[in-house]
Amino acid sequence: MTNRFLAHSGAKYPIIQAPMGWIARSQLASAVCNAGGLGIIETSSGETDICKAEIEKMFTLTDAPFGVNLPILFLKDDAMLDFICSSGVKFVTTSAGSPSKFVGPLKEAGITVYHAVPTVEAAIRCVEAGIDGLVVEGGEGGGFKNPEEVSTLVLLQAVRAAVDVPLVAAGGICDGRGMAAAFALGAEAVQMGTRFVSSAESPVHDNYKSAIIDAPTTGTYVLNKKASPCIRALKTDRTHQIYEDGLMPPDTFKNILDLYFGGDMEASVGLAGQTSGLISEIKPVADIIETMVTEFHDITGHMGRMATAQSF
Repeated sequence: MTNRFLAHSGAKYPIIQAPMGWIARSQLASAVCNAGGLGIIETSSGETDICKAEIEKMFTLTDAPFGVNLPILFLKDDAMLDFICSSGVKFVTTSAGSPSKFVGPLKEAGITVYHAVPTVEAAIRCVEAGIDGLVVEGGEGGGFKNPEEVSTLVLLQAVRAAVDVPLVAAGGICDGRGMAAAFALGAEAVQMGTRFVSSAESPVHDNYKSAIIDAPTTGTYVLNKKASPCIRALKTDRTHQIYEDGLMPPDTFKNILDLYFGGDMEASVGLAGQTSGLISEIKPVADIIETMVTEFHDITGHMGRMATAQSF
């Protein structure tokens, strides 16, 4: 038995790795694919030639299907779109803008297209544009956010009531408990960023991973809510100052690689979701996914037995 997301993606498990800029490359994505999930290669870094090479490298690192993310507002031209359409990639997520221009060329190339949405209104527009599925991004997630925060718990239900396409729940999920809850609300897959950033195969510096592991449930800020982009990031001295000021300086992301790969947690902003307060150790990707799937089936099995017995 399979669901629509698994039929669309070809993955073994309905677990997607989020397309974090500079981080979601072949080292991490191939580990996710080889463990049964769906690894995604990022293109938001804008390093077009490097991202193309990472996509090609994926075909040598895994026999499993994988995907690519196209962040519409960050693409300078059609070079990456054209490359993807001829690359052999079969699954694409789009984000940061309207997918209407991209849906036609991608689907003509035989590619399944899911678009990331933060609102019900955006979900309806994307379905009308012809996408195959949606990544529903709740306010708990890290990275770029809708300044009008709506939790995954609420947003997923609202989107499911409005449209009938496969939904991927994103934001606030890092284990089998969160996955089971998302499926109960109508999801057919889940997407995780923070959990995979803090995995053994993640290419980021150990300081970044440790900051996630050590964070409490109140360990993130939503920043820049009155401007763009609005983000969720780990609490540090730097992000505290941005939070107090209300606006991010223009050079906030200038030294992001020094944070990601140099380990200087004050060099920029460490993007992370509220699940950082639920993650307690660095684990291999395969262990994360195996434990998650087992926990999901234990919980849903228990719920099924409750339903059969008409008990609570």
